[in-house]
Amino acid sequence: VQLQASGGGSVQAGGSLRLSCAATGDTFSSYAVGWFRQVPGKEHEFVAAVSWSGGNTYYADSVKGRFTISRDNAENTVYLQMNSLKPEDMAVYYCAADLSGFAGSSWPLYDYWGQGTQVTVSS
Repeated sequence: VQLQASGGGSVQAGGSLRLSCAATGDTFSSYAVGWFRQVPGKEHEFVAAVSWSGGNTYYADSVKGRFTISRDNAENTVYLQMNSLKPEDMAVYYCAADLSGFAGSSWPLYDYWGQGTQVTVSS
């Protein structure tokens, strides 16, 4: 499994970005995908996750109502729509795959990670 995250950039507070996580392999539809973020000196912070079917989604309290995770299994891609961005959302965002399909919030549970994409939010 290989994951490629993209879509990061620089926006002003209140703006929007859509991150994409493209996966290779023919088992994409069988595993859960999560988004995490990290700032220097801190551990990965859970942002959102989606189950293998897309039927269940989970969010950190800090992003509920602002971020939406979705997946397109036909395109082997998971998206993170981020609206009403705040300066505290600024971080490197990573997508990760959980082969168990569980879609948990704990980063050690995830088996494969993509490279990060930087999100910068200016006030």
